[in-house]
Amino acid sequence: MDSPAVESPYELLLTAALLIPTTHYLLGFLVIAIVFLYNFLEMHFLQDLFTGFRGQQVELTFSASSKLYHDVVSKCKILHARYLSTPWLCSPHLQTLFITRFGNAPVVNYRRQLLTTADGGTFALDWVIRDDDNVKKPTVTTDDALQHDGENPIIIIIPGLSSDSDSAYVKHLAFKMAKRGWNVLVLNHRGCGGVPLTSDWFYHGTWTEDMRTVIKLLHSQYPETALFLVGTSIGANMMIFYLGEDGINVPIAGAAAICCPWDPVICDRFYKRGFKQRFYSKALATSLKGYCNLHKDVMSRLTDWEGIQKSRNFREFNDSSFRVFANYETVDAYNRASCSSSLLTKVMVPLLCITSLDDPICTNEAIPWDECRINDNVVLATTQHGGHLPFFEGLTANSLWWVKAVDEFFTVLQSIPKKGAEMEVSLVMKDGCLVTELDDGIQHHEEDNNNNNNNNNNISTCDWSRVIEIETKCETRPRKYPLFPNAIYPEMQ
Repeated sequence: MDSPAVESPYELLLTAALLIPTTHYLLGFLVIAIVFLYNFLEMHFLQDLFTGFRGQQVELTFSASSKLYHDVVSKCKILHARYLSTPWLCSPHLQTLFITRFGNAPVVNYRRQLLTTADGGTFALDWVIRDDDNVKKPTVTTDDALQHDGENPIIIIIPGLSSDSDSAYVKHLAFKMAKRGWNVLVLNHRGCGGVPLTSDWFYHGTWTEDMRTVIKLLHSQYPETALFLVGTSIGANMMIFYLGEDGINVPIAGAAAICCPWDPVICDRFYKRGFKQRFYSKALATSLKGYCNLHKDVMSRLTDWEGIQKSRNFREFNDSSFRVFANYETVDAYNRASCSSSLLTKVMVPLLCITSLDDPICTNEAIPWDECRINDNVVLATTQHGGHLPFFEGLTANSLWWVKAVDEFFTVLQSIPKKGAEMEVSLVMKDGCLVTELDDGIQHHEEDNNNNNNNNNNISTCDWSRVIEIETKCETRPRKYPLFPNAIYPEMQ
């Protein structure tokens, strides 16, 4: 008697598989796709759900002896609370994409003022028109008399890469501070905001002269008005360079750095890691190539134009543009000269730094934790989520968390009672550095330089509440331009 034929196990599996409804397969593929996208986009909806949508605690890093923290930040409720991102934007990539393409920005009207510098450069200052200004539409002026109501503080906003006053996150901050009654000024970079590039100088991560020019004009015309700075992304890098270069000589009452890149060397390596990082690197290069194409007549003379057009990522673009213009041998040498973290310890004014640990563009690996801990003038606030610049909150994503945090920080800083008398100043030498000892008990270091004989200068510092003018004899440190060591910088008027 013949034995029954044994069926192949693969045939049995195929038969069983064919019995499963097609809809079940589609459902299975959908689940796999959702899991893949959830991890690929670094979503945190489940984390928020399991924590009852309470958000994560904001972490603060500062010196134990920080007068800034004890007198100002300790009174800021937002910085001591939790941050919960908008549930349907529970991903740093979704947040960053949304602020770039949509933004939910409020309506903000500007009055534009064009300034021309000594080297022939032109840039636009956009003043926010408040409801009480009774101006129906923006106007353009070219005079040197900066717009100001003469009473309230002035806040100067430094936009990020390829951004201007029309960017959504800039409008969120401008609207918030103008609503409080402050004078809001957006300093558009050269060649941005619809202004042509009229000189052989264009903005970059350490360019501070335009910022310095505007602040000098404002301080000379309104010496009793408190000036505040907010830098975003590469604008924060530029701002910290300015604060570090001028040290105690800046007439700034307070500053905030939002999503600063800190160390371009580390960020450059970060862009090579995976598909997402390479995507952002390509997006940055594409944005900057658009900027170059707008100013082809100038950029083609100063850079490797063919290399710019062929660049596929941020590093290749830098190699053909900023590196060539700055006359560096390698991109890494250019990047090392652009590290704002190296100047953070020289900042002498109250500075609040805000960044998210899931920033997909400015990696958290570049955060200068130790520098923030040793400088009494700096407080670093980090959140688990937020992306690059958005920090959306609420179901409708109509507000940015960091805007509220900066608003509260500046408001508390400005509200501290003013001291009646000027502070006493004495100069001593310590460890080869010139140290200004003020009556606030804090030692402010400046590099000793015997080549500069500019004495009897007005030195500005801050006691967390206002800018105080101090008459003293002091050898001030000359400005350094590490990005262009061989360049001749024109004197800005």
